Amino acid sequence: MDWIEGLNKSIEYIEENLTETIEMEKAAQLAACSVFQYQRIFPYIAGVTISEYIRRRRMSAAAFDLINGHEKIIDLSLKYGYESPTAFNRAFQSVHGISPSKAKSEGVRLTTFPRITFTLSIKGEEAMDYKIKTKKSFRIVGFSLKEPMTMEECFEKVPQFWKNVGEQGGIDKLCALMDGSEPEGILGVSTCDKGDFSGYFIAVATEKPVPDGMEEYIIPETTYAMFESVGPMPESIQNTQQRIISEWLPTSGYEYAAAPDIEVYPERYQQAEDYRSEVWLPIVKK
Repeated sequence: MDWIEGLNKSIEYIEENLTETIEMEKAAQLAACSVFQYQRIFPYIAGVTISEYIRRRRMSAAAFDLINGHEKIIDLSLKYGYESPTAFNRAFQSVHGISPSKAKSEGVRLTTFPRITFTLSIKGEEAMDYKIKTKKSFRIVGFSLKEPMTMEECFEKVPQFWKNVGEQGGIDKLCALMDGSEPEGILGVSTCDKGDFSGYFIAVATEKPVPDGMEEYIIPETTYAMFESVGPMPESIQNTQQRIISEWLPTSGYEYAAAPDIEVYPERYQQAEDYRSEVWLPIVKK
């Protein structure tokens, strides 16, 4: 329950600062996790990214300001943190479907997005099998995507990265590096530096030399909660990740640890109904 309370404290901070600068570091601190973890957890629980939530809440508040006729559009753009009326206009239209100037007209239809409140919901619809294991440090070798990215950009760029690696024959090259090291299979690894996102690897665990065009990374000894995902990709593993964050983690007695997240694909990526993959969530006792 402490974890849920932390998330609600972060929402309270955001709500109190809709017209001020919202610091992700502060929001994440209130939720007792890193910025990367916070941005990763939020959409699984709320169904929307944190930046999108903030934008929707600000534009909901801006709409009330407009229909009450208290402020000019140029003043509202500054009030809600937009550098220009054009940027504010674009954000407003994306939420309400009309321009701010039209929103002042009587009888227009506007959209409001209420404040989120997180609650603990015990669904019990479907069992979740898992095991907790401390994995000793191991080495991975593969293709890396290292660039500053928000969580929203990760959702866009990582799937494209997988596509590019596959189209360029990268999966075959990775399979050739397999030497029996565990975990066996193609790995999707979100790396971190002091809890913040630092890159993404498509790799394998191996002791073989690093080929040209690839990099190595040492995953530190970490305790993982390991979950099996069964079903066609990517829907199956996405659903598993959401259930881990929203159903398992809040009542587990563990917290999200500042260590790499790992997805394990034991065989080639498949659309089969019985395709089996794994999600490894780094954890630490509360």
